[in-house]
Amino acid sequence: MAIEIERKFLLRDDSWRAGISRSESMAQGYLVGAQALRDGTARSSVRARISGDQAWLNIKAAKLGIERAEFEYAIPLADAKDLLATLCDGVVEKIRHHVLVDEALFEVDEFLGDNIGLIVAEIELPAVDAAFPQPAWLGREVSALTRYYNVNLIEYPYRQWSPAERDAEDAAC
Repeated sequence: MAIEIERKFLLRDDSWRAGISRSESMAQGYLVGAQALRDGTARSSVRARISGDQAWLNIKAAKLGIERAEFEYAIPLADAKDLLATLCDGVVEKIRHHVLVDEALFEVDEFLGDNIGLIVAEIELPAVDAAFPQPAWLGREVSALTRYYNVNLIEYPYRQWSPAERDAEDAAC
């Protein structure tokens, strides 16, 4: 079984942009909706993702925390487009920037559409307690805050967050 260990952070400023090595547009939607995940009737999240001319079906254990079972399979691009258009409740669009810091890869997701203005950095680790660089632009960790999960950004997008929710985010960085 594949295990993903991933930590997610808000950003303090835009200085990370100087370290971008490449960027890619992405779109993803969920075949198992956020409500099923929230009410406990789903044991996994299932999503279709497109990046450039490649596509994947991804299955993750539906549990909180930084460590989860994850499976990912390449699928035909046409199938992914059909899944996003017909079977998903919505689509999250973003630009994923790759930023290397001391040989550690941070994936910085700059959200578009209804989530424009939200930018988070993720890093995948080999172990839960693995050390990783903490550049000055890295802000508060939000790995356990479900509102930052992509599946939840479909139902409750960033543009709908109250000023208090956004202020709390900014103050924490």
